[in-house]
Amino acid sequence: MKRFCIIANSYKDKGYRLTNQMKSYIERRGGFCQVMKERQEIPGSTECIFVLGGDGTLIRAAGAASEQGVPLIGVNLGHLGYLCELEEESVYEAIDELMRGNYMVEERMMLSGRTDQHLSQKALNDIVIFRTGALQLVELMVSVNGEYLNTFRADGMIVATPTGSTGYSMSAGGPIVDPKARMILITPINAHDLNAKSIVVSAEEEISIELRRRQPQKKERVEVSFDGVSATGLFPGESITICASERKTRIIKLSKLSFLEILSKKMRGAVL
Repeated sequence: MKRFCIIANSYKDKGYRLTNQMKSYIERRGGFCQVMKERQEIPGSTECIFVLGGDGTLIRAAGAASEQGVPLIGVNLGHLGYLCELEEESVYEAIDELMRGNYMVEERMMLSGRTDQHLSQKALNDIVIFRTGALQLVELMVSVNGEYLNTFRADGMIVATPTGSTGYSMSAGGPIVDPKARMILITPINAHDLNAKSIVVSAEEEISIELRRRQPQKKERVEVSFDGVSATGLFPGESITICASERKTRIIKLSKLSFLEILSKKMRGAVL
C-alpha cells in the first residue's frame, strides 16, 4: 500500500500541522499522498484514507469512501473516538505498517433510508427522526416487515447500526454492540413510557416509521437526519423505510485488541 489520501478536520488539526507532517513522512518513504477536503472527490487510485479528527469526521468521510470501496483509518484528535484506530503519537508507526501490508480490513454495515418522497440516503452510524418546533412529544408508529410493532410517544427515534451503537444511540440508553455484528437498533428518544426500551432486529428486516398526528390544531413535523446531517422532514401520515444498505464502509484495523478491550480502554479514558 503506497497511495494515500488524508482528510482532516481543520478545527482539530490547526493549520494542518499533523496533515503536512504525515504527507511528508509518506513521501519520504516512497509513497504518494494527497490532501483532500471533506467533501472533495477521492481519486480512484487511492488505497487508503487517513481521517484526522474524530468519529464525526470519519463518519462524514465514510459516504464517499464507501462508494469507491476505499478503506479508512481514523486518527483521533478529539475526545473518545470509538471509531478511530490511531492517536497522534502512533500515526508514523501505522504508516510503516500499512506500507508493509500489515493490516486487516473490517466491513461495517450501513443503513439505507427511503422516504415517501423517494429521498434515499445512506448512513454508517444512524438515521434519526427528531421533533422540531415546540417542546412536545411526537407520535411515531413503528412497523417491521409490514407488521405493526408499537407506537411511541417520544422526542424522536434513533435507528442505528452496530457501529452507531456507541454514538447517539448509546446516549439515549441503547445497547453497545460489537461493530462487526449485523443487526439494527431501534431506540426511542425520551419516550413517555416507563416500559420503552431499545429493540434489536436482524439486519435482514425492513423498518417503517410513520409520523402520526397527535394534535390536529398544530402543524406537526419531524426532521430526519442521516449521520447527523438533516436531509428532509416528515409530516403526519408520511413515513421513512429503513433497511441494511448493500454498500459497506471498510475500516482498516492494525491493533490486535478485541472490541471489548478497546471499549474498556476508551471508557476508562473518559473517566480519567
